[in-house]
Amino acid sequence: MPDFKVRRQGIIELMKALKPADLRDKSVPELEQLIAQEREGLYRARRDLVFRQITDTASLKVRRHNIARLLTIIKEKKGGTE
Repeated sequence: MPDFKVRRQGIIELMKALKPADLRDKSVPELEQLIAQEREGLYRARRDLVFRQITDTASLKVRRHNIARLLTIIKEKKGGTE
């Protein structure tokens, strides 16, 4: 998957799509921590988009997909009975 550069307050962050194979090796608490980080990043990206600090809308899609990927893997680890 492609990498995206996100410019935020003069800092360029390199944001990558998370790979499912790497995520399956992590524990559920680690995955939940990653979800919190991705949600915070999505909030900041949306806010920056509103204030025209970033113009890269593709980064929002990557963050949303990362969150969905993490939630799917957590559900798989918990047995899928929720």
